[in-house]
Amino acid sequence: MDHEDRIALFLDYENLALGVRDHHGGRPFDFRPIADALAERGRVVVRRAYADWSYFDEDRRMLTRSHVELIEIPQRMGASRKNAADIKMAVDAVELAFERGYISTFVICTGDSDFTPLVHKLRELNKRVIGVGVEKSTSALLPPACDEFLYYDRLEGVDVPPPAARRSRPARPSPAEPAPEPVVETAAEEEPARDVDTLAVQLVQTVAGMQGSSSGDVTASALKRALLRKDPTFSESDYGFRTFGELLRHLAAHNVVELAAGPAKGDPEVSLPERGDREVAFGLLRSVVVDLATDGGAVALSGLKDQLRRARPDFSEKKLGYRSFLQFCKAAATGGAVELRWSPDDGDYLLTPQTP
Repeated sequence: MDHEDRIALFLDYENLALGVRDHHGGRPFDFRPIADALAERGRVVVRRAYADWSYFDEDRRMLTRSHVELIEIPQRMGASRKNAADIKMAVDAVELAFERGYISTFVICTGDSDFTPLVHKLRELNKRVIGVGVEKSTSALLPPACDEFLYYDRLEGVDVPPPAARRSRPARPSPAEPAPEPVVETAAEEEPARDVDTLAVQLVQTVAGMQGSSSGDVTASALKRALLRKDPTFSESDYGFRTFGELLRHLAAHNVVELAAGPAKGDPEVSLPERGDREVAFGLLRSVVVDLATDGGAVALSGLKDQLRRARPDFSEKKLGYRSFLQFCKAAATGGAVELRWSPDDGDYLLTPQTP
């Protein structure tokens, strides 16, 4: 238990309940998926929800059964009632951060950008902050401020209604023909899986950056934290994988990364292939430069990448861990595949085949 995260949960309940009602076809908000997601991340020691509960009588019973403390915000006129709930929730969160030092993680359930300063203050106090919000009613400013952001719609156990079916207008039948049945066009119920190749590029760049900035090994857990720092909404489930380890094994099978036993069971070390694809890519670069360099001449860096793609359409230096094509060419020069020099007259880098 000493190694578990202690979590304090704060719900801006009106924001969540109305967001679910407006964007989930009038369905009620269900607290259980949030509770299950947090149970996987640590031990929840504080659960508080803020609202004028006279508007949410049925929800109040549901939350009470889940041991959520209900904070009553008396009804006032107009926007002042909503502001009162926001202020009370922010004050309580900061107060708890000072009084309960053992709480390491704060979960702020809202899509309201007004809570962004609260998130910044909690992180300034060395607290990890997880946001939870309904995707279509969450401000674009809030997720990047958090250490991790969970969209309620994507949580396990949330039943998202499919897009409404569109009924096309039937053609007017002729007197001799029976009226045809109306055609119902149904939109795809599930959004397509995200591009794993794009994810692979981001992951390789992250591993390369972590290897360059630290002499230590890159573990899977450290890599996942780095990816969440880049994109707090990142989740391997959006790409069709049940766990982050399953994603890494998929990429290792395609020679994107290499996995080795790590310091803890289930937390392998992640590295980039030292040879293999890189050596093939260096050889490809050298062969293209040899073909283009006539009479011992040099080949300009500009436009060279297009020549490589003509020879190998799937070429991408980013999949090899390089942030730019110039960085890839410098690595090839270091590896002895080509010679690279800057030409002030041409205003460009020039490449020539490496002499044996």
